[in-house]
Amino acid sequence: MGSHGRGEEEEVTSQEAELALGLAELLRRDRENEPGAEPARGGGATAPPPLANHELRLQLELGRGRGPGGPAPHEENLPRMLQQRQWGRCRHSSFSPGEQTLLSSHFLPNRVAFADSYPQKAFCGVFDPNGDAFVSACQDQTLRLYRCRGGGMKLFRTFAGRDVGWSILDVVFSPDGSRCFYCSWSDYVHVIDIYGEDDAQAALDLRPRERRFAVFSLAVGPGGGEVLGGANDGCIYGYDLAAQRRVLKVSAHEDDVNAVALEAGEGRLLLSGGDDGAVRGWDRRLLQGAPGGGRDRPRPVLTLAGHRDGVTFLHPRGDGRYLVSNSKDQSAKLWDLRLPAGPAVMAAARRAVANQSWDYRWQPAPPTANPAPLPGDRSLMTFRGHVVLHTLLRCRLAPPPGPAGGQYLSAACATGAVIVYDVLTGRVVRRLANHGACVRDVSWHPRGDWLASASWDGSIRLWDYGDPA
Repeated sequence: MGSHGRGEEEEVTSQEAELALGLAELLRRDRENEPGAEPARGGGATAPPPLANHELRLQLELGRGRGPGGPAPHEENLPRMLQQRQWGRCRHSSFSPGEQTLLSSHFLPNRVAFADSYPQKAFCGVFDPNGDAFVSACQDQTLRLYRCRGGGMKLFRTFAGRDVGWSILDVVFSPDGSRCFYCSWSDYVHVIDIYGEDDAQAALDLRPRERRFAVFSLAVGPGGGEVLGGANDGCIYGYDLAAQRRVLKVSAHEDDVNAVALEAGEGRLLLSGGDDGAVRGWDRRLLQGAPGGGRDRPRPVLTLAGHRDGVTFLHPRGDGRYLVSNSKDQSAKLWDLRLPAGPAVMAAARRAVANQSWDYRWQPAPPTANPAPLPGDRSLMTFRGHVVLHTLLRCRLAPPPGPAGGQYLSAACATGAVIVYDVLTGRVVRRLANHGACVRDVSWHPRGDWLASASWDGSIRLWDYGDPA
């Protein structure tokens, strides 16, 4: 927020002044002494970020009620805005959607509302597209499904994973929320009918050539009829459920494909991120019937480069334009898909990745893992403050509706915390610390008011907002 200037003087009754002081104290205590949340420290954005002069900045500011018809900078505190509404100075005697987002930004998740413990490490946890259910995946080879009701979650079904090696590595819902797909160190992706009468599971054979094969990440097509996966052989696989066969194998990266994602809408743009540090975009229409390799293999329609180490996760904003990537170089980056990388930064990124000589699974990040941006890096914002170690940690943008208002990025952290960044400024605004080991996955509820985390301490947490004690 901008600095609070002194606005037009108004006569304030003692009751109104008492209300304003009480609300101001509530906000101060909310920010400085939250239960279940440590004070934000460290981290931030590289300065000056390209986002400062980008159209997305205007979108984010308008989403916060700034701009024509919104509150002036000195009016952005909660007591002042409530006073303005009480005096009838809001349009239509109510807060605009932007003002509602601005107000609700004071009520980001800050406490544990629900927790469940498992016998082994929790790897994944995600809400379904409707927000009615939540699924977790654990190293004990079990998927647990919860109903999301009222102020918490309730376990209603479990499934035993099949052909699981090491652990279930990713789990995703179908667009209608009726099925779950999961993957592991296996030649198969499995699909379960969440609300079916039995525990039957279908095994989708990807027919790889590797003797030791793993799919690290999954994405499901908009109609739910195709599942796509990124694998340890550098390829993207596609399976058609109606045809009951693999229909796609594309050599996509020079190393493991750790992440795949589909842009919103018709899902024509397939995104992939690999241990080669690159993010690539593929037009799915050009991949249909394409050969798996050779001179005529498909080419990406865009490449994003700027990370100095492997990419661990991708999360699209859902508007077909913006994407966040997480990386072993201890950063997350916000990208405009319309701004692909040039040859110079692609070459620089390739050299930077090739010079890495540490193993993130068991070694601490080297001091050089937090450097200045590569020359020609076209990312809009670089987020630093979370630690990416041990496993393929995730980060996710908050959905547009609800208190988060699409303004925040949550990142899993190897220290056992959940880090929440302000997308507009890159600053850390929440550090939710309640886990005892590495947090691997984070997921916002579609409403934007809940945040879930899955940790290697063998637990999941559901975070919401609670008034400071």
